[in-house]
Amino acid sequence: MFPYALIDLHCDTLTTRARSLSDAPDSLDNPESVLSLSAIPPEVHWAQFYAIFIPDRFRGPEAIAYYEKNRLDFSRQMSKFKDRVAPCVTPADMERAWADGKTAAFLTVENGSALAGDLSRVALLRRHGVRCMTLVWNGDNELGSGHTTQKGLSPFGREAVAEMEKEGILADVSHLNDPGFEDFFAVAKKPFVATHSNARAVCGHKRNLTDDMIREMVRRNCLIGLNYYVRFLEDDGNVSGPEQLLRHVEHFFALGAEKNLALGSDFDGADLPDCLSTPRKAAALYGFFLEHGLSEEQASGILYRNAQRFFQENL
Repeated sequence: MFPYALIDLHCDTLTTRARSLSDAPDSLDNPESVLSLSAIPPEVHWAQFYAIFIPDRFRGPEAIAYYEKNRLDFSRQMSKFKDRVAPCVTPADMERAWADGKTAAFLTVENGSALAGDLSRVALLRRHGVRCMTLVWNGDNELGSGHTTQKGLSPFGREAVAEMEKEGILADVSHLNDPGFEDFFAVAKKPFVATHSNARAVCGHKRNLTDDMIREMVRRNCLIGLNYYVRFLEDDGNVSGPEQLLRHVEHFFALGAEKNLALGSDFDGADLPDCLSTPRKAAALYGFFLEHGLSEEQASGILYRNAQRFFQENL
């Protein structure tokens, strides 16, 4: 049983070609990509956040060049595959894409190094159609740092958060370390997202969210995307079935996050368990949730309704 729709808050499909030996020019419909357009179940209205992932080694002009190359590649592929996918910047765009039988594609950025320390680039990214940006990756950049250090947000990072809110780019706190979260909570004024993060109480990886973080995100009406990466689902990375993802769902629900939970697969950016290794298997989570005691409202909420409502209120 599949849902009416599925909204996925994070994948690395757009930049897989830059990180692999494949010569295939079109990452969005490359048979080697997990999330190729051809692999998306045609009976499901699909919306995807396509991230321009910028490795930590790129800073300044190099980060800008890398961002620009992949932004143009996104536009090129949107044009090439326009019969199956449509670039979107608003919830209305998404609904039109679904009505036309197309995948709705939102452009995002993973790693605030795309700003290269220049606050004016926030408005530029918004003009490019970027609607969400992950502030940091694993290491540090001009805004702050990921889980590999204990640095919090920099003064520039605090300014960047305010500027993103002003320009209508969602701040994504996935990858942000614990001190950075504290700093972020102090400066953020609008709802934000954790596009691909799980519950640390269930799996202890520092990339996952603590209970206090989750409660605060619930209080602020934020959105959290469940990550399929094996090491964020189980401490030993041994994931035999979707029951391990369900454990995270149940913990989020216990903390009041029933209306805040969504999907953030990390397709083409992480080692996935076999049970969640394709778009079709991800869509089948709907039936799995129903079979394991979730209501239709809860299951459809995770698959798309919570994100759909959040978009209507915040994009």
